[in-house]
Amino acid sequence: MRRRTALTLPALLLPSLLPGLATPARAAEFPDRPLRMIIPFTAGGSNDIVGRLVAEHMSNHLGQTIVVENKGGAGGLIGTDLVAKSDPDGYTFLLGGSGSFLISSLVQPNVPYDIIKDFTSIGFIGNAPNVITVNPKVPVHDMKELQALARKSKPPMSFATPGVGTTGHALGAMIAQVLDVPLEFIPYRGTGPALTDVLAGRVSMITNAAAPLKPHIEAGRLRAIALAAPKRSEILPDLPTTAEQGFPQIQSATWYALLGPAGVPQDRVNRLHAALNATLAEKSVQQRMIEEGVEIEPSPTPADFTKFLLEDRERWKQVVDRAGMKVE
Repeated sequence: MRRRTALTLPALLLPSLLPGLATPARAAEFPDRPLRMIIPFTAGGSNDIVGRLVAEHMSNHLGQTIVVENKGGAGGLIGTDLVAKSDPDGYTFLLGGSGSFLISSLVQPNVPYDIIKDFTSIGFIGNAPNVITVNPKVPVHDMKELQALARKSKPPMSFATPGVGTTGHALGAMIAQVLDVPLEFIPYRGTGPALTDVLAGRVSMITNAAAPLKPHIEAGRLRAIALAAPKRSEILPDLPTTAEQGFPQIQSATWYALLGPAGVPQDRVNRLHAALNATLAEKSVQQRMIEEGVEIEPSPTPADFTKFLLEDRERWKQVVDRAGMKVE
């Protein structure tokens, strides 16, 4: 019995003893099938443009297709919750943003996830600094003139936002707090209708990323008075920053990043992070991002993005709490 058993064992052990032979049981390399990126907005906006650009080029570095799925609704909560509850195998990840991911979690009631505990950081993509603009009929050209006019305006100056709890609304609240002025916030269902009323002169002010505002600024239909950032942007290089004008506390950008559900194995996180950073290093991607007003800023490690997220959440929480911003 022992002799017969001894003769049969080598046939089972041979593949593991001889590395040159195939090992059927060896785990497949990640990824070995298509992945999917969830964008928590409908198609066509800046989130969609950035996400699809990244997905296309990351696919080349991973050797697998990344299927983009738009899951809009509830200010980004629907798509974000889908990722939070997905299998943590690294095959499903989220295009997270400052508004849809971070600020919405501070202002929406009954958020079904925790943006720190229920997600795995993959990496930062970049920032699109926000531009503070007014209708040209409003007699202000910089932040100090805005402060002076807002202090004496009765009724208060009006400020258009793409909706309650959006990045545009949060930046408006920050401006009011730092300048110590009253502003009347008027929420709309998206940037389009908000911008339409500012262009028509029915509302005084609006803030947004530079790309959708730039054509109107160049045509004289909007007046840009500051970039809410510590340094100037390539997309509007002649526009002074809030820091240059004496208000360094006023900083806001629409940022983008990739996140998976909590529990994604670290080796798979590292693989996705490396593919993302390789994508952001491509000249064609960098040029397209500049056209969208996005300043690429890859995170050295996934942990670096987590650190940024914690700091940014605390900064905006103070603004949101002080302003009493809540979606009803």
